[in-house]
Amino acid sequence: MSQGAAALPGDPPGGRRAVAVWGLGVGVYFVAIIFRTSLGVAGIDAAERFHINASALSTFSILQLLVYAGMQIPVGLMIDRLGTKKVLALGAVLFTAGQLAFALSHAYGTALASRALLGCGDAMTFISVLRLGARWFPARRGPMIAQVAALFGMAGNLVSTMVLARLLHGAGWTATFGGSAAAGVLVLLLTLLFLKDHPEGHEPPPTAHAAGGKGFVRRQVARAWREPGTRLGMWVHFTTQFPAMVFLLLWGMPFLVEAEGLPQETAGLLLTVVVLSNMAVGLVYGQIIARHHAARLPLALGTVGATALLWAAVAGWPGAHAPMWLLVTECVVLGACGPASMIGFDFARPANPPERQGTASGIVNMGGFIASITTLLAVGLLLDATGDDYRLAFCSVFVLEALGLSQILRLRTRAQRREQERVVASRVETVHVPAVSPGSTA
Repeated sequence: MSQGAAALPGDPPGGRRAVAVWGLGVGVYFVAIIFRTSLGVAGIDAAERFHINASALSTFSILQLLVYAGMQIPVGLMIDRLGTKKVLALGAVLFTAGQLAFALSHAYGTALASRALLGCGDAMTFISVLRLGARWFPARRGPMIAQVAALFGMAGNLVSTMVLARLLHGAGWTATFGGSAAAGVLVLLLTLLFLKDHPEGHEPPPTAHAAGGKGFVRRQVARAWREPGTRLGMWVHFTTQFPAMVFLLLWGMPFLVEAEGLPQETAGLLLTVVVLSNMAVGLVYGQIIARHHAARLPLALGTVGATALLWAAVAGWPGAHAPMWLLVTECVVLGACGPASMIGFDFARPANPPERQGTASGIVNMGGFIASITTLLAVGLLLDATGDDYRLAFCSVFVLEALGLSQILRLRTRAQRREQERVVASRVETVHVPAVSPGSTA
């Protein structure tokens, strides 16, 4: 990007303070991810604690993600109207209460309600962090900032797979889940004390707060949805995110232990491989997209193809157990799913003005979680119907990938044409902006 673009009026300056404030928001998201993925390492323990089968176990994650997905557009609207700090603080209250209640639950119904509460709070974090980054950093940093935020989220997943899993088998259910809730209290206090929505002199336009009225919600959602870039972003997120989400959130550990015959410690290490791969690939994807905007779609489609190939190789392996090298390779490839899903936001961001970014991000973020909910349910039902045949149950992934891929191919040309029109229009407007004085820096 040109230096002139870096100095466009209203572009936030970035800097150390921006990193500190944004880092605080990322910390809230980090804790939310620990709580969200904590059930992924406790699936077998949860089945024993609540005396439930595979379908009932999958209901935990399905309900949590259903609440999460259903909250995305309302949360986006809340961020557009109320600002980031209030929404992040409310999210921290809810997901901390949900984690604590889950720690104390002994009945299946109470535990379900706890995960729903946790999902509601979790839903308020990531879109808030995206908005925080957009308010504090220059637009050219957007792809990398988003990928780094997702990287820290995966670090929270790493805490679940490496720390909570060991604590669970050492300290027990209540101590592990209850003790982790203290982290939620900490980030809530830090948010209330130190987080700011935007730097001084970069307040959003008054209309972003005053645009209320009876039709505000309908207008925001309709205008965001009309943009092909928003819809393309949603389908990219839909198609890329869910294979790794399903694997990490619930079914990876039972599959590796019960179907592949691995010890729980080895299975936990393989889940860690997914997380580490995600973190490494996220940095690579962020750098590539920041330098080569046209690489967005090839990276997303390449990730979908590689995921399908490895998933098919494991599901169709002729022996009783897939070899370790293949399982490791699958986990490495699954690690690319998270970074690829972030590309969806890079299609929606340039398609919508700042006052609609929260709503558009909410629509995009719904995609992957709707796919995850559908697959979690399908795998649970198929496991019960086939006598725990994981390989057959996991074939449901291909149906969702085919659906998402067809929509990406349908929308890509329209979204690219619309984005080019916006670029041309912005250049025309820039011609009429008074030039900076010779002594100023651009």
